Amino acid sequence: MYAIIRESGRQFKVEVGSEFQIDYREGLKKDDEIVFDDVLACRTDEKLLIGQPTLNVKVKATVYDAEVKGPKLNVQKFTRRATYRKRNSHRQKYITVKVTAIEVAE
Repeated sequence: MYAIIRESGRQFKVEVGSEFQIDYREGLKKDDEIVFDDVLACRTDEKLLIGQPTLNVKVKATVYDAEVKGPKLNVQKFTRRATYRKRNSHRQKYITVKVTAIEVAE
């Protein structure tokens, strides 16, 4: 059984026990529960459910790691044949969640 959810403008294929990273949210700590109810598709043992646009399915997950930093991204701006050069960099924060249950309400 798996589900395809939409979170922060991206789509994730999740199963019970799988881990994935979402964008950082304020106020979440380790072992907090998150419910994703923007489910686009769900595959049960019997059939495939496809939403138009969403389904009445809830994906429950717990926060596995509250703050993870992604890779460092370097940004360079420059103008050729001029003395304009600017360097900047940042690291995106993520939250690692682990799926505990997929509840299908029919």
